[in-house]
Amino acid sequence: MNARTEAERLLPDMHSPARLSNTHLDALEEEAIFILREVAAAFERPTLLFSGGKDSLVLLKCAEKAFGTGRIPYPLLMIDTGHNFPEVTDFRDLRAKELGAELIVRSVEDSMARGTVRLAHAGESRNAHQSVTLLEAIEEFRFDALIGGARRDEEKARAKERIFSHRDAFGQWQPKDQRPELWTLFNTRLAPGEHFRVFPISNWTELDVWQYIEREHIALPSIYYTHKREVVERRGLLVPVSPLTPARDGEQIQVRDVRFRTVGDITTTCPVESLAADAGDVVIETLTVDVSERGATRMDDMTSEASMEKRKKDGYF
Repeated sequence: MNARTEAERLLPDMHSPARLSNTHLDALEEEAIFILREVAAAFERPTLLFSGGKDSLVLLKCAEKAFGTGRIPYPLLMIDTGHNFPEVTDFRDLRAKELGAELIVRSVEDSMARGTVRLAHAGESRNAHQSVTLLEAIEEFRFDALIGGARRDEEKARAKERIFSHRDAFGQWQPKDQRPELWTLFNTRLAPGEHFRVFPISNWTELDVWQYIEREHIALPSIYYTHKREVVERRGLLVPVSPLTPARDGEQIQVRDVRFRTVGDITTTCPVESLAADAGDVVIETLTVDVSERGATRMDDMTSEASMEKRKKDGYF
């Protein structure tokens, strides 16, 4: 029995209206909307981190429901490495324009020009260096709350984080000094220079996200669905062949049917083999996977929990 057949056996009513309007998704959506409204009420200068990826698009859909189309009360912020997939950045710009939302883009390349980011070599990934550019943007605009689409199921270090994650005046996260969140009561007090990172979909899973995308008919960048792409096999991953990630000596370039489970810097993000052509197909496919999306597709996350935790302490998303 193949993976799709097994998933269909487990969920025989996969495309029924009852499944697509289930109370589980309603509860998650209500929680996210409540948190988005709490941010608007509690902070003076919040912003919503918007990459054009699926999680930030789900977050944006919840913000539309919370405040109304064209009435989102905070700007969208994107930290661009300069190595993002063009399909994603083009979609980001289109979606912001459709909503009439203010989109602020700050680039790692600008930080490099200022000398605040220095690469060890030209081919080094810029992914981790986003922390510097992000902290510079926080200082520039005096943001006191940054709303992000991170989820606890993505990675162990993220699972430790509160929904309202306090950051000190240096943008650092202290995992042993977090504020309790009993009965959905959030302590939003800040000292000068401090800020919060807020994660309204923290309790969602990858499956929840895709079910919500299917139910709400949320448009996504095309690379989230099956397409043909040149790849090479490297360390158990399918690495996309591009000017930034060329094939190495001895590697055989293949054309495969792939999709991206998560999108980020081209130099760190890998696709998975897939024929999933729409959100319903992805839901079925997601039921059969046993590796998190970041664990299966991010070259820079194949290190350790401690490494990611250190990056978050340094101000990473």
